[in-house]
Amino acid sequence: MRMRSVSRRTVLTATGVAALAAAFPAPQLAFAASPRNATVAEGGSALLENIVASLAGTSETNAAADVQPKLEKLYATAKKNLDALVSDPTTELFPGLELGSNDRNLETTYQRLFEIAVAIAMPVPAAASVPDDLSRNADAARRVISGLRWLFDTYFEDQDAGYYGNWYNWEIGIPTHVGRTLALVHADVAEADPELASQYVSAMDKYLRNGIDGDVDLDSRFHTGANLADITTNRIVQGAVVGDSARITKAISDQLTVYQIIDPYHLQHGVTDGFYADGSFIQHSSVAYTGSYGIGLLERVTTTIAMLDGTSYSTEPDLESRINDWLATSFSPVIVEGWMMEMIKGRAVSRTATGYTNATKVVESVVALSALATEESAAKLNAYVAYLHGLAHMSIAPESFSDPANIVRYAATVSDGSISPQNLVPESATFAYNAMDRHVHHRGAYTFALARSSERVSKYEYMSGENLRPWFQGDGAHYLYLAGDDQTEAFGVDYFTVTDAMQLAGVTAPVEDRATIPELYGTPYYDNPDAGFTSSSVKQNTYVYFPLGTNAYSGGTTLGAYAVAGMQQSDDAAYAAKQAGDLPDDFVVYANSRSTKSWFMFDDEIVVVASGIGDEHDRATVTTLDSRMAGTADAVSISGETRDGSPVSGAGTMSSPGWLRYANETRGNALGYVFYTDNTIDVRLESVERSHRFIRTSNSDTLVSKTVFDLSETRAAGSESGMLAYAIVPGATAESLANRRSEPQIVEHSDDVHAVRHDGLGLLGINVFSTGEHEIGKLTVDGPAAVLAQNADRGRTVIAVSDPTFARDTVSITIPDNRAVLDDEHPHVTAHRVKGATRLDFTTRHAYGATITVTVRGRGIV
Repeated sequence: MRMRSVSRRTVLTATGVAALAAAFPAPQLAFAASPRNATVAEGGSALLENIVASLAGTSETNAAADVQPKLEKLYATAKKNLDALVSDPTTELFPGLELGSNDRNLETTYQRLFEIAVAIAMPVPAAASVPDDLSRNADAARRVISGLRWLFDTYFEDQDAGYYGNWYNWEIGIPTHVGRTLALVHADVAEADPELASQYVSAMDKYLRNGIDGDVDLDSRFHTGANLADITTNRIVQGAVVGDSARITKAISDQLTVYQIIDPYHLQHGVTDGFYADGSFIQHSSVAYTGSYGIGLLERVTTTIAMLDGTSYSTEPDLESRINDWLATSFSPVIVEGWMMEMIKGRAVSRTATGYTNATKVVESVVALSALATEESAAKLNAYVAYLHGLAHMSIAPESFSDPANIVRYAATVSDGSISPQNLVPESATFAYNAMDRHVHHRGAYTFALARSSERVSKYEYMSGENLRPWFQGDGAHYLYLAGDDQTEAFGVDYFTVTDAMQLAGVTAPVEDRATIPELYGTPYYDNPDAGFTSSSVKQNTYVYFPLGTNAYSGGTTLGAYAVAGMQQSDDAAYAAKQAGDLPDDFVVYANSRSTKSWFMFDDEIVVVASGIGDEHDRATVTTLDSRMAGTADAVSISGETRDGSPVSGAGTMSSPGWLRYANETRGNALGYVFYTDNTIDVRLESVERSHRFIRTSNSDTLVSKTVFDLSETRAAGSESGMLAYAIVPGATAESLANRRSEPQIVEHSDDVHAVRHDGLGLLGINVFSTGEHEIGKLTVDGPAAVLAQNADRGRTVIAVSDPTFARDTVSITIPDNRAVLDDEHPHVTAHRVKGATRLDFTTRHAYGATITVTVRGRGIV
């Protein structure tokens, strides 16, 4: 068997995506390329060997000490499966997996055959710690092939009888296991049952019912993003198994469409799934999904690169370098100290796997890519791996890596004392993912993550009994990750289990009871075929699984490492459609409350400004300023002062609050809150016990007991719309909180404009929500717009502008100096003299919410 090298080869450099340029440069990584001079036949053979080696290892990798735990796990699993394999099956091949009506049981059956095949193909050198009795075991291979044949003849060949349950299992899950199994025992199959591989491939083509003539249809809504990457990876493997070069070439071509940056103004095949210029990742047409499907896509592209390495099949010349941009701008920013954030995981937030486990999957991809990188780029990748490895709360289990070669590379990296650990994200950095209505704000002591929604991005994702109570996860919910904390004790599945779904941090919600989809309809979806609602129909997706908002305003602006974001809360698409008479009478919808909110992200604090808080349906509303989770045994304290200096201690109702401090002495962290408006705040500290099944029907019935802290303001039904302004100050002491109300300052707080000035930073942040010109300080802003302006040296001012509605052609800013000039020409900004002032016109047409930044030389601008 051909050995796969773990060393680097010849250099190939390519430019990254130009649109991802930011205030600080993303680490630029270059990758190596293998010679592409093999014949097609040699390429096919090399491809098949690469596939087998990536699953079962090579004699070289399997002799390494660090690989032995994985080999032991693979061997034990295969041995257990082989011992359980039924020799004369009737309705099941493995006990307990009854076949004929349960597609998940059929997929699991194929998976167990694959696990046996791994051990059969696995080289066991003398240095290995596992027995060699399964390696190249002809009898075991015969039993696997016999099982494949029986399953094909009995349960898989007849598509009319076979296609039931979840389409994913038939079109992706089962083909994944079958293709890999056939690759692992290909020589045995060719001898024992030479028609088996081609019969399976033909049948798998027929199961691809959303394709064209058994092949991918790039216009199909099922063949996009990570799903298309999975399907095409399977088809590459299938092509290697049956020696079909045309199939391989076509699958590679189809897969490459997944990795193109999405241009929302020139969609290819109508597809919105994929990576955007600002680093956003969308799946299911409108769901922010970097932390689940995005990880899967990263795994697929690294798998493809590894499979094709050294073969005659090639990818795009700049594909490897494009991954650089994803790592620097899409993945590493949403990983905080090894924890994959909640707000970019869709329905996966309800699963019990932790954020540390999610991030571990990214580690293997980084390790794999480092083997192809130039020396300089590999050093950056290895430094990032060393950084993640050294984090106190992240436990990377290399035996979970899919490819044994990556275990060898990982071990070499983390044991290399010359490598200095380095995060790919600067300590102070801010990332506006406006294409998926998300924002991430990093500081040394904390990371603030914000989830919004709009007419472009879904409010949440529910599906198949997962994420049962998601209603407000995209309505300005925030997650404040404190440095050094074990995030499993602060967020993750436990947070959503014990936190009231109507009182997520940062959310305004009506005071009412809501029912889950299974509670409403008795099934995991709304079942009404006559009205166009089936389990995966367009209507099901649009109105049940991941409804959009109806608001246009959701976006923000960055300036260096600072940011402002804003959102106008709205009803979802389902409620709007029901009011228009477009949905059946028994389809249940819920109306949202209203609020207009801004988040001003500085160094030491996040200032939140809200107006228009109310309800159009005569319901009370509750606005949750923050919510935190603590262990029931944690020592938690609450202290503060009212505006007149009266001390506050513990939970209860707080009138005219000045400041408040929440501290978890056990975990050594604290959060402060400074109030700019005179509201009555409810301070809650409550013990909550619930099962993980509260948020996902298939979770184990594990009880979670936590102490929940939250701050909220409740407005009575019929009240006039309300206002709130407060600052969240991570790590604050009582002394610092008592002196903070003068910095930053609220400049304007109305339904039309939110503006905050930070004199210490020389920074002014503005959100204008209505049309027309608005004077804020010395600036006049033509709204809607989001603006940041900051004093610079030598009498200059830096101004950053974006259009949070994504609909304007031009945003104008007028400054009070008719002699002001642009420091440098900008292709999207022009300056005009107007009545003793200077107007800057920012061309925002087709910018898709991106920030446009210029430097102006002038007097007294901020």
